[in-house]
Amino acid sequence: MEIDFTNVPKHYAARTHEKMQDVLMDPNGVGPAIHYYMIRGGVDQKNTTVWEPGTISGEYIKTYGHYHVGDLSENYFVVYGTGVALLQKLVENENGEMLADQVAEFKAVPVEAGQQVFMPIGFGHLVVNTGKTYFVTIDDSPVDFEDRDPSSFPGHADYELVKKMRGFAYYVVEHEGKPALKKNPLYKSIAKEDLGGLPVID
Repeated sequence: MEIDFTNVPKHYAARTHEKMQDVLMDPNGVGPAIHYYMIRGGVDQKNTTVWEPGTISGEYIKTYGHYHVGDLSENYFVVYGTGVALLQKLVENENGEMLADQVAEFKAVPVEAGQQVFMPIGFGHLVVNTGKTYFVTIDDSPVDFEDRDPSSFPGHADYELVKKMRGFAYYVVEHEGKPALKKNPLYKSIAKEDLGGLPVID
């Protein structure tokens, strides 16, 4: 068996609390030193992500969130735990540029082990751990190990629009022991939404 070990040091990445403060509902909230861990295997080996359980000022632990660069779709396979996937497509101007604060379509999709979530072309996405245990997924996102910081911020993904808006159009928060949605006030409009049966709180 011949295996190329060149990229092994680049496989593991951890998303720290410091990096996640950009997109938290409460950037000053107390959270774990590391919110989630990624093992990037690339197209051949897939990518594994593990979320810590818990909340930060009531918001469940989540991924940073991003929009794909180019015509890329992605599949997430849930292998352990329970969570909510958030997908949103932004309004585009006449030049085809996405407008950070205007949402054309928003979806919240509750998920559990054994289920699959499809992230279509043009939709940004993030995933939230709403359970009391680790939440684990495997995805088929492409990874270029020559990227500047491939395992943490892969080049096929745009994080800046999410950072600018401090997250997606809704935050997933704990309400009476269950997940609920809380609107992000920085967004101007949401044209179409499917909240996946989750309540919205003020």
